[in-house]
Amino acid sequence: MPLTCPNYWADRRIIAFIIEAMAVHDILAHLGEPMSPPRMAPVRGPPFWEMSDAAPIECDLQADPRR
Repeated sequence: MPLTCPNYWADRRIIAFIIEAMAVHDILAHLGEPMSPPRMAPVRGPPFWEMSDAAPIECDLQADPRR
């Protein structure tokens, strides 16, 4: 669905790829968009349950939860 018109729900098609750096710069400047890519988010560690030194959680599946 990325090539569907959000206003009329009609199919859109790609008519050109702009790959010249100066042309891209001029278009972004005209639109008031930033010239540099957004800052990347910092790298995160694995979830807690995937950590190798985390102790396994013990639970009794046969236990009655009402007790």
